[in-house]
Amino acid sequence: MSQTEDHRQATLTGGDRVLLIVSAAGLLLLLVVAALVEPDRRGFGTHQQFGLPPCSVRVLFGIRCPTCGMTTAWACLVRGQVTDAFRANVGGAVLGMLAVVAVGWFLLCAWRGRWVGWVPNNVVVASGAVVIALITIVDWIIRLIAG
Repeated sequence: MSQTEDHRQATLTGGDRVLLIVSAAGLLLLLVVAALVEPDRRGFGTHQQFGLPPCSVRVLFGIRCPTCGMTTAWACLVRGQVTDAFRANVGGAVLGMLAVVAVGWFLLCAWRGRWVGWVPNNVVVASGAVVIALITIVDWIIRLIAG
């Protein structure tokens, strides 16, 4: 049996299971909050429905920041408007889709008491974060160039 298979067979500790449930609940809360707001037709600015100010980068420099449109992307995703979510912010749409998958996976792993499918590790998680950051930055640069 390989080391990966040993880890997959290992049971999660009670603390691990609680952490997975809390993480799933946190992500689910974000998805519910996204469902409570209407996506802004401009593709950004949805966060202002929470009483937050407009994006400082947009106000100061007249351009969208790399994260402009992420709240809008999540608000579109929870309504099944996937194309609009990607139009709003590609990185935000990817994060939102990962959140949906993670909620189910975290709860399944916590319920079974072991990792299901694959065992997460620091390299994979960090690599995923870098890929999402790069997607967000490339999307932002394309938006800046396109005007």
